[in-house]
Amino acid sequence: MTIRYRTWLGLGGNIGDPVQSMAEALQVLHRRDDTRVAAVSPVYRTPPWGKTDQAWFHNACAQVETSLLPEDLLGTCLDIEKQMKRERNERWGPRIIDIDILAYEGMESFVSQSLTLPHPRMTERAFVLVPLADIAPELVINGKTIVDWADLCDRSGIEKARADAGWWKETTPDRP
Repeated sequence: MTIRYRTWLGLGGNIGDPVQSMAEALQVLHRRDDTRVAAVSPVYRTPPWGKTDQAWFHNACAQVETSLLPEDLLGTCLDIEKQMKRERNERWGPRIIDIDILAYEGMESFVSQSLTLPHPRMTERAFVLVPLADIAPELVINGKTIVDWADLCDRSGIEKARADAGWWKETTPDRP
């Protein structure tokens, strides 16, 4: 891998074992020749957002270094979700895994048919801002640092579920 871009991902889920699913997704990314996981936040247990009549989520953020361009990284993340049997039945509904690209170094704004960067609703979502502040507090999005955005959001119900830094490196069994 020659050219490396820093990018930040949001991960989450509320079906099955979401911590295991997030760990597996990060391990798949880290094993690729074109991508390396550089930092991972603690895991947070968070109330559902958008569609509130469902189980609570577990969320985390990761900083990834990659040689992939944004749409290629998105395709990779969607492939991982598909391999993990992610079903998209309803907007903001339950899911085994969700991987969102939040921001991409060197691109204050990027818009294509399939991707908008920075993620258009990330500054409204405590389940993104709280874990992202753990690994990228000084990252600037829309004129403010992640810490500043996190200070403005409602953190009600958000609690740390896993504080250990290496939670994602734990051995995961093969999926059927």
